[in-house]
Amino acid sequence: MPHYRPNALFVSLALLSTPLIAQEAKTPTTTFGKIERLDPRLDALIPKSAVIEKLAEGFDWSEGPVWIAKENALVFSDVPMNTIYKYKAGEPLATYLKPSGYTGTVARTGEPGSNGLLLEPESKRLVLCQHGDRRVARLDGEGKFTTLVDRYEGKRFNSPNDGVYKSNGDLYFTDPPYGLMKKNDDPAKELPFNGVYRLKKDGTVTLLTKELTYPNGIGLSPDEKTLYVAVSDPQKAIWMAYDVQTDGTIKNGRVFFDATKSVGAKKGLPDGLKVDKAGNIFATGPGGVLIFAPDGTHLGTIDTGEATANVGWGEDGSALYVTADMYLGRVKTTTKGQGF
Repeated sequence: MPHYRPNALFVSLALLSTPLIAQEAKTPTTTFGKIERLDPRLDALIPKSAVIEKLAEGFDWSEGPVWIAKENALVFSDVPMNTIYKYKAGEPLATYLKPSGYTGTVARTGEPGSNGLLLEPESKRLVLCQHGDRRVARLDGEGKFTTLVDRYEGKRFNSPNDGVYKSNGDLYFTDPPYGLMKKNDDPAKELPFNGVYRLKKDGTVTLLTKELTYPNGIGLSPDEKTLYVAVSDPQKAIWMAYDVQTDGTIKNGRVFFDATKSVGAKKGLPDGLKVDKAGNIFATGPGGVLIFAPDGTHLGTIDTGEATANVGWGEDGSALYVTADMYLGRVKTTTKGQGF
């Protein structure tokens, strides 16, 4: 997902000396932003007493939160800093993995680190969308990666960004150009489009669509019949929905929600998303985290006040972790995410 702040192409040296602050979850706690309610149905998902807790801060661009149950902790990316951090209540914020997305030896700026993070369904090992290395990889030990996929028809991906697993083990993922230094104009770009793909368990890679300008966050409905894809294009800031066919391919693409009119007036673009067990979509975009009912109704927004990159379910499945630019936040909900 793109880093929206003006210094997007440069790693701030000042940031290297900025302390990262993590606090134990307790009451009272530091909060930020607000929750905007547009439809009464939101009250069944987020209680009226809910706040956005500030758990940690000081990041360049926080991304890709995923809960690791065996560690009772959340890990998340800082994309420009090529680092994954671990947040565990009651403990200091810790570096979990560095480098996280670029293992090359030539120094570079931009967005080289890991972006979206997820767990392999069976092994529960960490899977990373690695911008700098232009691949989807599995972490098999400290600093040891196994490449799951890095090419389509012999050409290197742009910079895999986010992914979601289907229950049969197929991985659906997006490949925009944000990890390339010059984005679409980078001479290292080998594919003439930005695609959405499926990686089967047997290693077969299928291009599902190349029609989206900047495919970004991705998710599946609980019945796995609908695939949602965010498009982080300021000229057409939309979320698409597709019918998933029995063979795993997609068709009948349609605009699920259009937020283009909010671009500029509110911070952020369509970015990462997650779906709860009831099929409600929690999608980062202009204004924070937009919450949609399965029928496409905008129920409300977790308005962080910052460009917001992604969300992830954690703890017992009802805690929604939010990566919002320099912050890691959390909202206690009354719903649960898929997989819990």
